[in-house]
Amino acid sequence: MSPDDLLRTLAPQVVGVLTRRFGDFEAAEDAVQEALIAAHTHWTAGGVPEQPRGWLIRTASRKLLDQVRGDQARRRREIQAALREPGGAAYDRDDTLDVLLLCCHPALDDAAAIALTLRAVGGLTTAEIARAFLVSEPAMARRISRAKQRIRGMPFDSSFTKAALRVLYLIFNEGYASSGDAVHRVELSAEAIRLTRMVLARLPEDPEVAGLLALMLLTDARRPARTGSSGELVPLAEQDRTRWDDELIKEGTTILDAAFRRGQVGEYQLQAAIAALHDRAASVAATDWPQIQALYGILERVTDSPVVALNRAIAVAMVDGPAAGLTLVDAVELRLPGHHRVAATRAHLLELAGDHAGAAEQYKRAAAATTSEPEQRYLTLRAARLHDRTGNRA
Repeated sequence: MSPDDLLRTLAPQVVGVLTRRFGDFEAAEDAVQEALIAAHTHWTAGGVPEQPRGWLIRTASRKLLDQVRGDQARRRREIQAALREPGGAAYDRDDTLDVLLLCCHPALDDAAAIALTLRAVGGLTTAEIARAFLVSEPAMARRISRAKQRIRGMPFDSSFTKAALRVLYLIFNEGYASSGDAVHRVELSAEAIRLTRMVLARLPEDPEVAGLLALMLLTDARRPARTGSSGELVPLAEQDRTRWDDELIKEGTTILDAAFRRGQVGEYQLQAAIAALHDRAASVAATDWPQIQALYGILERVTDSPVVALNRAIAVAMVDGPAAGLTLVDAVELRLPGHHRVAATRAHLLELAGDHAGAAEQYKRAAAATTSEPEQRYLTLRAARLHDRTGNRA
């Protein structure tokens, strides 16, 4: 493992040690960032020390001592006593998961939790996070600072696991969207997968953690075929399946099968099962659409999500015909009025039904409603092609 990779792995562990010891996440995270800079300089020149984690803990503690010199003597004595510790439990314990759970505290909104997780647990710099989310570095720094202040003094709580999984899935989806800086967004997906592997290593018996990792792997396996040579989006039905990553598919299905054997099925396992059915199929026609329809029905009952209902409408259309799917879309629109996904789904089903003029209008409506540039280009192009077929070049 390179020094940089080692630092990235150790950073959240050291943040956890200092936060648990001194009760100040913001100060601990700042001190560790300074210690990482010092470590990069020293380790690159003189090599990695024999106990790198202990080195970081001592260095970060000294940085924290410098930050709180004006605090009461009790805190100074605690830090100085910590510097004299030869090792022991504090050095052996891995607090990475605790830090992740704290970063995903329910008091934080999604944007703040994502940014703080990537900074404190993922090891990304503020500049890297800002580039990935297409905001300025000062704006991202303020977002992270507000998040740290919001959770100051809050204890670690294992009940945040569900929130942490949701944040990790949001990070993955931000990367999978592949808009903006494509390189940094791919890195977001890879980071979400890395962090989820870490959570699964700490919680190997949790089937939903396994389900989330399987879902990420099975989805990411299709990334090579998801965009064309010019960066345009390629829908699942039109992707070259020979470009899908068979190793990721194999790993994802193996993890998912093991999770199902535990007998506690949740939403991430259900989504992963749907992804696995797509990935295992040789073509759209060979896909087990009745099984996908059934799984979406269960998932909709579990989540009560209108987006899941839209996906079920597509599966119903593939089994019972476009008219049946369109009836479901009409019902979902009452819950998501004006949402681009409703118009895009209706357009797709109208196209399947042969109503090219109606589909083109819905694709245009969806393009006008979405904020994603790649989706907007795809939907606009789809509308233009259908207008060409109908002889309407408006």
